[in-house]
Amino acid sequence: MKELIEGLNEDLEFEYTAIIQYITYSATIKGISRIELKEFFLDEVNDELEHAKYLSHKISALGGTPSIKPRTFKITEDVKEMVEELLKAEEDTIERYKRHSELAEKLGYVDIKVQLENIILDEAKHRDELKKILEKIGG
Repeated sequence: MKELIEGLNEDLEFEYTAIIQYITYSATIKGISRIELKEFFLDEVNDELEHAKYLSHKISALGGTPSIKPRTFKITEDVKEMVEELLKAEEDTIERYKRHSELAEKLGYVDIKVQLENIILDEAKHRDELKKILEKIGG
């Protein structure tokens, strides 16, 4: 159980990071794609926030204390680098959720497994959109 709570807290910290990263990049993006990407970045915040809310409540329900600390991320003003950083973060997040989904199943928490798989679907959509954006801006 402790390992699952720690894993969900790790996920929560990275969701906080994603929220802050998307907001920061939306505020600092410059150039011809600014308006389009700013809106895309801000739209992603809503999904990440829902993930963080789910994780916080589930951690608490399992008897844990939800983390309140985000992880660090790279600050950049280069649009291509922003998208690359976000893409890497989404890919890493998918892998983390896969591991934690398997752990939840192993421990008999089918509900958590299913919800983490739903989150993986959201993150995969984010990843795919970021790949398209990167292709469009020459990545």
